[in-house]
Amino acid sequence: MQNIVTMTMNPAIDKSSSVAHVVPERKLYCQPPRYEAGGGGVNVCRATKKLGGDSELLYPAGGLTGQRLQALLDKEDLFHRPLPIAGAVRESLVVLEEETGLQYRFGMPGPHLQKNEWRQFLEEIENIDPPPDFLVASGSLPPGVPDDFYAQLARAGKKCGAKTIVDVAGKALEEALKEGVFLIKPNVREFRELVGEDVKEESQIKAEAQEMVKSGRCEILVISLGAAGALMVSE
Repeated sequence: MQNIVTMTMNPAIDKSSSVAHVVPERKLYCQPPRYEAGGGGVNVCRATKKLGGDSELLYPAGGLTGQRLQALLDKEDLFHRPLPIAGAVRESLVVLEEETGLQYRFGMPGPHLQKNEWRQFLEEIENIDPPPDFLVASGSLPPGVPDDFYAQLARAGKKCGAKTIVDVAGKALEEALKEGVFLIKPNVREFRELVGEDVKEESQIKAEAQEMVKSGRCEILVISLGAAGALMVSE
């Protein structure tokens, strides 16, 4: 069986509820809230289990919210290993307006990580035994973590023979591609941000994707196209 390690650097406790109608400047009485562990790597770990596989989740945890996050992951019986930080894990809030079916999402910033706190994740990958076959890094970077963190992670993955999969957008993705990774999965908007906003037609997207793989920045490129499905490009 493949050895999979997932990582989320900015996990969250996702709090969700609903209210009949959202009205400004009035006290709104919501339904009892639901709490779930959130973050890109958490979702990968969760999906891997549902598909019958196993993976280990690495994530930063601090404060009371960090303790609650660990309890939520235990409740789902996910294999996870928190690395300690001084700051508290963030929370996010989702409110469903029952009358309209509209969903309001409020994302909070993550804790500021010191250099020794984010460096411990790179050291963990370099020293992990047995080394993973696949290293899946998914989700945004919290304050204090440099844009080239995923590039450094891919470098650490190469040293231990892991294939690195990166699911992130913006500058962090650009930096990771400079190092070269196994697979990326941007949506079409994120892909256009990478290669140029003037790339609109499917033929243009396909050509740019083929060029990205040919250049060695990634071996496999999966672009989600919304209602149009997805495009996968490989050698």
